[in-house]
Amino acid sequence: MTNTSRSESALLAGLRAPASAEPSLPDPYDFSVVLGGPLYQIIRRAHLSGDALQLWRRRILFITLIAWLPLLILSVLGGRAWGNAVAVPFLLDIEVHVRWLVTLPLLIVAELVVHQRMLPLVRQFLERGLIPDVSRAKFDAAVTAAQRLRNSAVAEGLLIVLVYVVVLFIWPHYGVLNVATWYAVPGGGGRQLSPAGWWFVYVSLPLFQFILVRWYFRMFLWIRFLWQVARCTLTLVPTHPDRVAGLGFLSSSVVAFAPLLAAHGTLLAGAIANRIFFEGATLLQFKVEIIVVVAFLLLVVLGPLLLFTPHLAAARRVGLREYGTLAQRYVREFDDKWLRGHASAGEPLLGSADIQSLADLGNSFELVRSMRMAPITRDAILQLAVITLLPVAPLLLTMISLEELLKRLVQVLL
Repeated sequence: MTNTSRSESALLAGLRAPASAEPSLPDPYDFSVVLGGPLYQIIRRAHLSGDALQLWRRRILFITLIAWLPLLILSVLGGRAWGNAVAVPFLLDIEVHVRWLVTLPLLIVAELVVHQRMLPLVRQFLERGLIPDVSRAKFDAAVTAAQRLRNSAVAEGLLIVLVYVVVLFIWPHYGVLNVATWYAVPGGGGRQLSPAGWWFVYVSLPLFQFILVRWYFRMFLWIRFLWQVARCTLTLVPTHPDRVAGLGFLSSSVVAFAPLLAAHGTLLAGAIANRIFFEGATLLQFKVEIIVVVAFLLLVVLGPLLLFTPHLAAARRVGLREYGTLAQRYVREFDDKWLRGHASAGEPLLGSADIQSLADLGNSFELVRSMRMAPITRDAILQLAVITLLPVAPLLLTMISLEELLKRLVQVLL
């Protein structure tokens, strides 16, 4: 057999053989704070989530069937779903319905939103050239450490222990209404749980608290990662048009946490509503709590961006010095050329590129001078604050009638 025929035979054999393409490895810089951990692997195997947190409707329905539906059934069987058997029957408990039918779905939707919006953020540090070669190893170590902690079974186990400690020892003192409810009736120096109450305390409430506390753990992961990145040497460009030397992508990322803040707003509104309707409280009694919750959430979401303030301040100082020196050199030469008679004979002033260059240099210097000291915008602060407070707004109707409220709004607008 000739060499040509052997080559053709080998080519045909290769075409007939099944392709054994190696699976592509995931990009280590596509880091998501929500995509990982033992629970994520469990819900994937249970077909409650896809590889990128799809099937969120299925997860909401499944958790609702476990956490909320048994409470309804047991309350109906125990005669505490409606009527006058207790001061707070199940169907009138605003907080429990808001918690499982509004807040919990928002927390699950927030997982998908945060994953999709924040997945490319880590790679942005590299694509924008913000991490120089001398800091690349430290940056890679920060990404690896964040992924390792996110996937830690020990961390999620500790969260479960923490949740049951809170539910069994702290919640009875601060989270329970001081009246007879569908889940517990005061008596015997404590509270006697109903059948629905047992499921509520040992299944429904811990499940909700775990999902909520796991969000705080994820925020800790994000803050810790940004802190480690802020310890790296960064290559910032003070004339970047985002006015934060190229870190503007961080300020636009915080909107991804809007569903999470809305979930906290609904949780706060439900708790306040129960106290208003069943304990005779007023909305103004909770003004401190409302302010503290909004301030805490804004601090958690926006506060980590302040870690880059020293870098931005240094970039601004260096930029003002360097661009100031460049501007001084240019305007002196411009002055000598056009005002002191050093221009070439016959060179027209009209249409000269020197004037446009002078204007461009002035714009560059103004960009440096107007740099912000943190990648945070006023619009982001207002948006997140409004999103958090919006669920509490309907409770204003407990203080003033809808007609009177609309009348005052019209007076303000006109």
